[in-house]
Amino acid sequence: MTTTANLATLTGDYTIDPAHTTIGFTARHAMVTNVKGKFLDFTGALHLDGTDPSRSTATLDVAMDSIDTGNADRDGHLKSADFFKTDEFPTMTFRSTGVEALGGDDYRVTGDLSILGVTKPITIDLEFNGVAKDPFGNERVGFEGRATILRSEWGLTWNAALETGGFLVSDKIKLAFDVSAIKNA
Repeated sequence: MTTTANLATLTGDYTIDPAHTTIGFTARHAMVTNVKGKFLDFTGALHLDGTDPSRSTATLDVAMDSIDTGNADRDGHLKSADFFKTDEFPTMTFRSTGVEALGGDDYRVTGDLSILGVTKPITIDLEFNGVAKDPFGNERVGFEGRATILRSEWGLTWNAALETGGFLVSDKIKLAFDVSAIKNA
């Protein structure tokens, strides 16, 4: 059941399973390497309309203090006033505003991403990975997505110039989503 022809049977409400979902990002560091990170604490929901995917919706709420890049010092800096100001802005949110079927298992989701109290539209390209019934009887759907944003558009402008030219942290951030969601009973 991984083709669009079967999507009508998937219509319903789903809860994103944080134990089997990754909300990640990649930033260029010092213009020579990529640093990857993810958020460990989030909640989200999907409404899938398999007959008319344009009526599908997605919401996501991310606890910014849950950022994890594998380096405690870097994580602390990202939580600070230089970046996410997590004391003042504890949550990043996404609310879809539209879904477009592109053909096959490919979709485009547009929505509003709010960071630091700034809301801007983004576009996420998604691939439907399929549906399965897990050993506990839950119906699961999976999606893989990606988007690219410029962090400066959300007021994330801290940086340091490099002696060799360029900056320590890229403005361009690649977002990656591996989503598993369970159909609500």
